[in-house]
Amino acid sequence: MPGASQLADVLADIIEGKIVKRAKHELRWNGRDVSPEFVNVLAEYGYIPTTVDALAVAPGERVPAFYVDEGYAYFGWVFWEKFTQLKLRKLFGSIIRNSLGDWAIQIPAQRKTVIYANPALKAEMDIENPSGF
Repeated sequence: MPGASQLADVLADIIEGKIVKRAKHELRWNGRDVSPEFVNVLAEYGYIPTTVDALAVAPGERVPAFYVDEGYAYFGWVFWEKFTQLKLRKLFGSIIRNSLGDWAIQIPAQRKTVIYANPALKAEMDIENPSGF
């Protein structure tokens, strides 16, 4: 049976996104939900539990984040979506898309849903083209 260090390595691969594409991942290992272990490894990589609203991100910036729900981890970004010069909204948008090409998982700032974000990895983005992630 594979050991805990092998599991931690697999989970780290998901978080880093270098070997494994960061998208939607089922968090099952030998038939059991390993979401708590994933959250522990997220902490080791600087991801903190927060909400979209509490995360400091300005328009034109994005912060990588994971949403963990019912045995799945969804990778995405917290950023400001621009509709017009005066209308913006802050949200978590998953990398995976729905059939309309929009973010399959959207968590607006008003929701108190816990996500795991790494503010140290904040980066600039093109606010005019957020779908170009």
